[in-house]
Amino acid sequence: MSSEDRERDWDAALADLSRTTDPKEDAAPVSPAATSYEVALDPEPESAPRAVLAPEFTAPTALGVETRMPILPPALRSVAAFRAHVKTTVGRWWHQVRYHGLRSPLYLAVGSFFAVKGVFVIAAKQGRWWWLSESEALRRAAGDNNDPDTWHKLHREARRVRAWRGVVLGGELLAVGAAGAFMAMAAPWWANMLATAVAGPVLARTGRGAGRSITTPAVLTPRYRKLNYDVILRAYQAAGLHNPDKKDAQVAFPPPGMARDPLGQGSEVVVDLPWGKTFADVVKNKGSLASGLDVSLNQVFLTADESSNRRHKLFVADRDPLAVAAGRTPLLSGKPTDIWQPAPFGLDERGRKVSLLMMWISVLVGAQPRKGKTFSARLLALYAALDPYVRIIIADGKMSADWDKFRLVAHRIIFGTVPNSRDDDPLGHLLEALREVKAHIQQVNDLLSKLPVDECPEGKLTRELTRKYPELRVWLLVMEEFQAYFETEDQEVNKEIASLLAYIQAVGPSAGVILLSSSQKPSGVGAGDVQRLFNRYRDNHAVRFALKCGNRVVSDAVLGGDAYSEGFDASSLPAGEKYRGVGILYGASDDTPITRTYLADHADAEKILTAARKHRQAAGTLSGQAAGEDLTRDLRDVLADAASVYLTGETFLSWQTLAARLAEQIPEHYANTNADAVSAELRKLKVPSKPGRDKSLPDADARPRGAYLAHLGAAAERRQTGS
Repeated sequence: MSSEDRERDWDAALADLSRTTDPKEDAAPVSPAATSYEVALDPEPESAPRAVLAPEFTAPTALGVETRMPILPPALRSVAAFRAHVKTTVGRWWHQVRYHGLRSPLYLAVGSFFAVKGVFVIAAKQGRWWWLSESEALRRAAGDNNDPDTWHKLHREARRVRAWRGVVLGGELLAVGAAGAFMAMAAPWWANMLATAVAGPVLARTGRGAGRSITTPAVLTPRYRKLNYDVILRAYQAAGLHNPDKKDAQVAFPPPGMARDPLGQGSEVVVDLPWGKTFADVVKNKGSLASGLDVSLNQVFLTADESSNRRHKLFVADRDPLAVAAGRTPLLSGKPTDIWQPAPFGLDERGRKVSLLMMWISVLVGAQPRKGKTFSARLLALYAALDPYVRIIIADGKMSADWDKFRLVAHRIIFGTVPNSRDDDPLGHLLEALREVKAHIQQVNDLLSKLPVDECPEGKLTRELTRKYPELRVWLLVMEEFQAYFETEDQEVNKEIASLLAYIQAVGPSAGVILLSSSQKPSGVGAGDVQRLFNRYRDNHAVRFALKCGNRVVSDAVLGGDAYSEGFDASSLPAGEKYRGVGILYGASDDTPITRTYLADHADAEKILTAARKHRQAAGTLSGQAAGEDLTRDLRDVLADAASVYLTGETFLSWQTLAARLAEQIPEHYANTNADAVSAELRKLKVPSKPGRDKSLPDADARPRGAYLAHLGAAAERRQTGS
């Protein structure tokens, strides 16, 4: 195209733009004030455009932004997953072998009956084949039509075929008879058995007919409602989120489309809501959505999508997953745990394991009574108990038997709010415990600031430091029904408890103090400063676990105000015995799973805590009340008292001998002491536990652990100089 042609086209285009669409308007004068200089660059559509339900997005250029499908199936992604898959498969095979093996005599009898019947069935089929039964209808039709020629032709053909087939049948009978006679007289026994094993199932299969079975299934495949797009559209229409008559009010299904989830637990699909609809809308209409899908409300799970507020993933479980118990806790093995590793907590709605890293956080557990609140909190405390390097303090505001066995490992344990048979001054002991925790936090922060950079480069607590320095050990503070300690009869005590807990919650996690709180009354506690501190204490827990709550207000108090807008409401959790221990784990990760917690009943807890005590005794970390210490006495000097019971010339005493002599010589302070208590108190003062020969013991060759007199003197000197 020449330059002149381009100029003519451009002038024509400008002329078109300057003209109006109506010729009559060309003749009408237009005032400058009414002139518009906006030009529509895109032509107006002749009809309403087709609704764009699933918009296309440009492919991102940065790696990692797009969603990539897994290369390996879930069973091959890790050694643990592969082992679990093999264990499940082999277990199913072994079950099938045992199931069918027990029923094999019945199968043999039924199979023999059908095999005999199969002989007659085959004979009847052969007879019909020989007689050419299918030609009867043709001859009858020829007779009805008064067509003798055709009838004669069909009759002659039938006789000819019958004659030939009769010869074939005769040969078959002779062959079968000869083979039977040979097998009966000349063939070895194993050949007869082999022939029976081959021919028997064939005859039984022929004789049983269609729709009947000789064996019964050992494993039943669960039945589930098969979903398709029509069913889902019907459900969203029932929920008021889809209108098939309006193009801009329809849902869409972007890639990858509908599929079974990787674990085979149900079906999932990504859904785009109509323009203007949000994820909150589908959460609000979840009940209508479940009704439209014709499934239980507990089978429908919604997950928001990060790319769009109108996009979400719909997962429909084959059966109610929350009604399936997670089973016993894996802690029953009694093996030592590591608080720096996630604690096993339960299974989510997909059957995946849910764990919780307890370091650096505080955990709030809330629910109605008898919904599994205490068992859930105790499950985490049991995990901490199996780590011998975690010091545990428990305050049980409801004074139940659920925490009683923790006496085996707890440094301090307080029951109730008023004097009782288990604690003569629970509030005083709680204040002492909280002050001790506060002093520990200050000591940890002070020690971390003094450590050299090469040992503590970032000034933060590490696993290695907690193992090296006893002063830096991780502490767990359990506050069961903590609201009881905010509403005692003494307002001054309430204020001090509230103030100490607020300080511990704010500063404690960074110093290795884990807070584990539970409550069935998470709101409406106290007044004034106490109420303010209670609300702050409740709201500042980093992780929340809400089991069945009475209403949405209580759910919001446990989970936080933002949880409901994200689709999480603990008051909507199912009720019933089979749903105990089911709750919403909020804030632990980017996902918020509905978790079925593992079970550890009283007998399980005692078994786990017995093993935990043995681990602490072996590691030399048993302390406080669990070690028999009387933490309320402050007048005695255990270093001086221990050194005073050594006889002239003795340089070493075992812990057993040292405890016995202290109880005998200083009964006012050590009447009820034992070896573990004395060891814990002296080790706390940096007196090492060493093996040696105790001459006062009958076995002179034994080398029990105990304390050297020189080490007692060194510890006393360090205390005096403050080093």
